[in-house]
Amino acid sequence: MKVLMFGWEFPPHIAGGLGTACDGLTRGLAKQNVEVLFVMPSASGDEDQSAVRIINASDVVAFEKKEEARQIFDNVHFLKVTSNLIPYLGPDEFEEAIDLEREKEWNEFRISFGNKFKFSGKYGKNLMEEVMRYALVAASIARQYDFDIIHAHDWLTYMAGIAAKKISGKPLVIHVHATEFDRSGENINTQVYELEKRGMDQADRVIAVSNLTRDIVIRKYHIAPEKVVTVHNAVDFKTAESREIERGVPEKIVTFLGRITYQKGPEYFIEAAYKVLQKCKNVRFVMAGSGDMFNRSVRRVAKLGISSHFHFTGFLQGEDVKNMFAYSDVYVMPSVSEPFGISPLEAMRANVPTIISKQSGVAEVLNHAIKVDFWDVNALADAIFGLLNYPALSRMTVRCGLEEVNAMKWDNAALKVKNIYESVLNEKS
Repeated sequence: MKVLMFGWEFPPHIAGGLGTACDGLTRGLAKQNVEVLFVMPSASGDEDQSAVRIINASDVVAFEKKEEARQIFDNVHFLKVTSNLIPYLGPDEFEEAIDLEREKEWNEFRISFGNKFKFSGKYGKNLMEEVMRYALVAASIARQYDFDIIHAHDWLTYMAGIAAKKISGKPLVIHVHATEFDRSGENINTQVYELEKRGMDQADRVIAVSNLTRDIVIRKYHIAPEKVVTVHNAVDFKTAESREIERGVPEKIVTFLGRITYQKGPEYFIEAAYKVLQKCKNVRFVMAGSGDMFNRSVRRVAKLGISSHFHFTGFLQGEDVKNMFAYSDVYVMPSVSEPFGISPLEAMRANVPTIISKQSGVAEVLNHAIKVDFWDVNALADAIFGLLNYPALSRMTVRCGLEEVNAMKWDNAALKVKNIYESVLNEKS
């Protein structure tokens, strides 16, 4: 079986858990004799291709002729114009308005035929344009390669998956690693929501990383329950090596590692840190990451007067992440809404006692992480204090947690995904 897979990032250059999940899943699929052609916007050339073949979209000529691009552009309908945007037009005027809007989209793409798009592969201000250009290149890739099924990861690649499906006629599976409701709460970006919804509507099967996410897909996006399947993520066992780290401070260390943004609950970590420090001074708190709430978090730490016991490292990756786990005495993931959450598994694999929010998908599969409601700062502070001051509790959490996470392998997740592929292909045959 051969899969044309669309992603946005791949190790070693990653911005979050999406690239890590793609790496683990493709390695597991390779063991199931599934060949994966992994397309990404901008490959660096140093990606490990032992289990996957990387296709760099920046090296692909989108279209040689304008007619080819126009055919895709008209069929895929990149930006959705819905009746609620222009509610007072009659049928003829509405159709005309859509045609005008589509012509405007076409002109705004500034397509240069016979040339290549140079994608940044980042999450910058031109992200939406890159998402749409990526879909155009995806259609070209679908013409050039032979494959059985298409797999698109997260909203950034759903249009690419749809374009490939339109060109090839092959079935599409989309993977929901997070929804706009996870990232933004109820104050969602409607354009991102529309892209997510269209991907789910066009897909032959939707994979959700947790039952929590599956429920959101069904309720918020109105997708038929029988179409949505849960496949929990796993842990990358390359992070399992034991390492000795010489610590520069005598205090114990409590770590938050992730994007400093609403979804991850950094403010609850800070408030809990303040409460712990009222009882216990022999501890330092580390916030490792970057994001739109970084400056706000720094100001809050300063206002609470705990700066001497609180450290911001900035974004970490690779060896620095492994070293941070080795430094840590407690790991905390207080996410407001976390579709899954791989970092607690990595922490537990590194023998770090872990606290997670009940509002995370990973809470569905972990019995030996301490679980609290994200908003319950008192409970979070109590859990941190307990793990720091009661060695027997910490040792039990580490021992049982390690046994638990050892059973969560990407090989098992990959087998479930392969079975989904086979089910979809059987339906289409």
